[in-house]
Amino acid sequence: MFPQSRMRRLRMHPQLREMVRETSLSPKDFILPLFVRHGVNQQIPISSMPGQFQWTVDRLPEILADITATEIPAVILFGIPEQKDALGSDAYCSHGIVQQAVRAIREHAPDLMVITDVCLCEFTDHGHCGVVNESTGRVDVDNDATLELLVKEAVSHAQAGADMIAPSGMMDGMIAALRGGLDANSFSHIPIMSYAAKYASAFYGPFRDAAESAPQFGDRRTYQMDPANGNEALREVQLDVEEGADLLMVKPALSYLDIIRRVKDAHPNIPLAAYNVSGEYAMVKSAAAAGWIDEQRITLEILTSMKRAGADIILTYHALDAAKWLG
Repeated sequence: MFPQSRMRRLRMHPQLREMVRETSLSPKDFILPLFVRHGVNQQIPISSMPGQFQWTVDRLPEILADITATEIPAVILFGIPEQKDALGSDAYCSHGIVQQAVRAIREHAPDLMVITDVCLCEFTDHGHCGVVNESTGRVDVDNDATLELLVKEAVSHAQAGADMIAPSGMMDGMIAALRGGLDANSFSHIPIMSYAAKYASAFYGPFRDAAESAPQFGDRRTYQMDPANGNEALREVQLDVEEGADLLMVKPALSYLDIIRRVKDAHPNIPLAAYNVSGEYAMVKSAAAAGWIDEQRITLEILTSMKRAGADIILTYHALDAAKWLG
């Protein structure tokens, strides 16, 4: 006999399909990354990321107007300094580019949540995420010396008005150091979203163009995770939870959906973000420009897969387009 249970019954009527949909996607799930730079009256296209730009602070009101017209609740800032040095001093300068941008957003879009990336790679002349010890003859980032600078950076962002900090340097003990530094400076209310499982991925290529942060020698494998490792991600995440992380993140997202699921299963009560990174974005844009895919359908399918895997929040360059499509 034909089976009495026919799964297609729930798929035939469009309203019923929506009613029984297990995973929902909303603009409120998104965080939009923004690149800010020194200068005046500039909106510089990022060639490897069509539709994305480097913004000078005076031009931010334009993109802020687009964001606030949607339900996107937050942005995350990445800065391109005017000058770089070995210690990334612009990262923790009170008049640094990120600090200027935070204050501008507070003025022009006071209801928008401002998150700041806390790392040194965009600000160092060598492009690594911390203090480099060159005497060893290899890429050797001094973990503990870097922590001191990251604390200064996080505190300066909070002083400028940031609502949340998101450390991405993958230094050991980073969350504990930042939590201690924020608390000691009367910022115990500022949450930390940790890049808890950040892989040494080839998907970051366009971002390094956008943030002008490519390493000038070597690579970041000594501090970012091996893409082949899954169990290690759970150890990294557990340490960050124990050190006081308020939110967790997996980066990249699309090739690491299994890691997103495992992290969510291990920590179901802690909000989890997935970073839909630059290379993932650029591949969709390139294929769509060539006419090979339906950009809207495939973008929403990709973002839905991240939610289905367990992400509560998605950092994505598609945020504005996706918000309009979902609206």
